[in-house]
Amino acid sequence: MNILLINHYMGGLKYGMEYRPYYLAKEWVKMGHQVTLVGASFSHLRIQQPVVTTNKDFEEETVEGINYIWIKTPAYESTFARIQNIFVFVCKLWKYSRKISEFVKPDLVVASSTYPLDIYPARKIAETAGAKLCYEVHDLWPLSPKLIGGYSSWHPFIIVMQLAENYAYKHVDKVISLLWNSEQHMREHGLAEGKFKCIPNGYCKEDWENLNLKEEIPQTHKLLFKQLENKIIVGFAGGFAASGSLDTLVKAAALLKEHDNLAFVLVGKGPEQEYLEKLVKERSLANTFFLPAVKKIQIPRIVAYFDVAFIGGIHSFLHKYGTSANKLTDYMLSAKPIIQAIDEPNSVIERVKCGICVEAENERLVADAILELTGMTREKREKMGEGGRKYALENLEWGILAKQFLDEFAK
Repeated sequence: MNILLINHYMGGLKYGMEYRPYYLAKEWVKMGHQVTLVGASFSHLRIQQPVVTTNKDFEEETVEGINYIWIKTPAYESTFARIQNIFVFVCKLWKYSRKISEFVKPDLVVASSTYPLDIYPARKIAETAGAKLCYEVHDLWPLSPKLIGGYSSWHPFIIVMQLAENYAYKHVDKVISLLWNSEQHMREHGLAEGKFKCIPNGYCKEDWENLNLKEEIPQTHKLLFKQLENKIIVGFAGGFAASGSLDTLVKAAALLKEHDNLAFVLVGKGPEQEYLEKLVKERSLANTFFLPAVKKIQIPRIVAYFDVAFIGGIHSFLHKYGTSANKLTDYMLSAKPIIQAIDEPNSVIERVKCGICVEAENERLVADAILELTGMTREKREKMGEGGRKYALENLEWGILAKQFLDEFAK
């Protein structure tokens, strides 16, 4: 099968986030398929941007057997410039849709950008090639910018996005969603019954099987964990963003500062770091520590030092549709019991029973959950964590998910 996946922000090991298109493509290539990924030449998520020749609108390259087409788009820093970047990408994708269709000859076209506008050129490519069409949903746009950004339903940008979302649900052969509870929302916007499938984020089998071959963590990190080896460590590894509500964890640490057996370690970086460090200083917390971010391949070694892992979020209506955070899979594979402070009913942690779920932004409930887990015997915590690991191994490996994805289009 020839597969064409369009994702404005896609990256890979060479370029950085986002990784999902790369891992799916890598597995599809292993299965014997031809895969082409189409993305923008600039994304704020990447650590390195691809180079597009000055006098060209797009550039092609092949990495690890995966074909890439990079469409030239302007760099951005402001919200307005980012919107301009989106429209340049979509317009050029439309302009070259027939050329791309004839070059790739896809049997399956996947529109996978966070926003829904790429569904228009994706459908044009699919119709030209006689291919099946998939709309992959990472976030519910325009609902997300409306609720998070405070945009009115009548804002021109939101209206354009809503029309595109409705168009996608009406014309696709199948929706693949990372959000396990989002089908009803999609049905209300035109998706027919039987066209929904949830396929969450996964993990790379090789990364976890060959941990002994990966590079060591930094000396700074080793020294701190050595210093804390007699403590029960409640840890977090990831981005310090407001959406993760890490201040809830720090406030829980303040409530528990008299418990000398506990230590709290936050590994990462992000815009909230200064605020979090200020919070620790204001509350005179000797039990809370910050460590710099590490490479993706070093995360398993970091999480191995945790006794309990934390993942949080702000109060949000969006979370009722489900979440699919990569760090959650890392925690599960590390066999760590998890505290999830997100307003997500019937989350995977509840279903698998590999941790405790509490209300978002409630430090008292987080503190109580910490005491409940750390009050258990080590054996009981490990048994809970092993349940999460077993689930991840059996359900979340990228090879399994990639096959499930394509099986939906063999029906």
